[in-house]
Amino acid sequence: MTFAAESAARATALAIFQAGVAAADPAACVGNYLHTAGDQLAIGCDGNIRSGNWRRIHLLSFGKAACAMAQAAVQIIPQTWLAAAGIAVTNYENAVAVDNVQVFGAGHPLPDQAGLAAAEIVVDRLKILRAGDLVLALISGGGSALLPCPVAGVSLADKIATTQLLLASGANINQINCVRKHLSRLKGGGLARLAAVAELHALVLSDVLDDDLSAIASGPCVPDDTTFAQAIDILQAYRIWPEIPDNVKNHLLEGNRGLHAETPKTGDPVFETAGHHLIGSNALSVDAAVAAAKSSGYATDLFSKRLSGEARMVAERLCLHAQAVCTGLDRPLALVAGGETTVTLRGTGKGGRNQEMALAFAIAAEAYGLDCRWTFLSAGSDGRDGPTDAAGAIVDNGSLARIRAAAIDPAAMLNDNNAYPALDAANDLLKCGATGTNVADLQVLLLHPNA
Repeated sequence: MTFAAESAARATALAIFQAGVAAADPAACVGNYLHTAGDQLAIGCDGNIRSGNWRRIHLLSFGKAACAMAQAAVQIIPQTWLAAAGIAVTNYENAVAVDNVQVFGAGHPLPDQAGLAAAEIVVDRLKILRAGDLVLALISGGGSALLPCPVAGVSLADKIATTQLLLASGANINQINCVRKHLSRLKGGGLARLAAVAELHALVLSDVLDDDLSAIASGPCVPDDTTFAQAIDILQAYRIWPEIPDNVKNHLLEGNRGLHAETPKTGDPVFETAGHHLIGSNALSVDAAVAAAKSSGYATDLFSKRLSGEARMVAERLCLHAQAVCTGLDRPLALVAGGETTVTLRGTGKGGRNQEMALAFAIAAEAYGLDCRWTFLSAGSDGRDGPTDAAGAIVDNGSLARIRAAAIDPAAMLNDNNAYPALDAANDLLKCGATGTNVADLQVLLLHPNA
């Protein structure tokens, strides 16, 4: 592939990714589902509408898209209908001033004291609710870490240690959230329980596979049918139970014996006046990426809307699929996927699941002899991959050569979970900054026939 062709393919892959991100624009998504008509606030679209003349609306927005969602809401809802200034809790990178909204920056992916303080403010707001009020919850991915509200007897440090162990173990997001729900006053339907005296409606921007509302931000406004016993089983299955803080283990064991209230389940009366709408998702962003690829002149192949599993293994599967479709390839083809992979930490390096997947794909492409010109992008829709400043990476046929030219062994770096410096040496890191949204990850693989 010539330098010019390589650059053009990389630019196209980036444009396709950006189209997927744009489809999850939080402000536009809120605007599609929130309207005023006379003295009524209407929530929903396409005939699925909930409306009322609420005059004490409590606006709570949390997650990586909190500020953009709150901004859209306050532009639609008359200020006189708000009971007080809204509350928005987001990651530091996405924190911006919003009129008539208190904005709090907090830690992600690990919770911090700022998030704890913001959570206490949210709980205090829920304490002043009265019948006839509406709690409008604007929820996006990342809310689990950003709004930590530990149960009595469990400290924030305990929750952080537990979360770190889960993240490093390879547990998936649903498993991590199961544990977090049983250590929180807000997650797993906890917010709905605290808001039960009033009416509640959530507008949700999904960052999880299958758009499971109980998993997004750990499901603060919907039933949670997981149990204390399941939380214990997860920690034991990943062999991290012995390392879990004693306060956490004691709370889970006591809950399993019925000494603490379970999270509210399906059919619980606290949900009688609660509703929700899913306003954006990874699946919709994948559809937008596919459309953008078609507009760019590519034939398209939807590889998966539910990408999951160990990042390096998923990369190998994608490579094998690409190898199969490359046979007889007579026009450019775009393979598009979305979802959320996992990484089991075995090394001490720096990176994230998208960087690991990109490096693993380049290694697999060489190992299997992928016989076409290819460009692969894997990135987080929020603009951040793991604890790094990169969203992910864009690799191509020349990536491994560029890494080796810097005297770096790609396979050794992958084995050390150290994709970041390897990709940095190849100038393959994708750094786009915080996007203001979060609907999991997107993958774009462009295949071109050999000249």
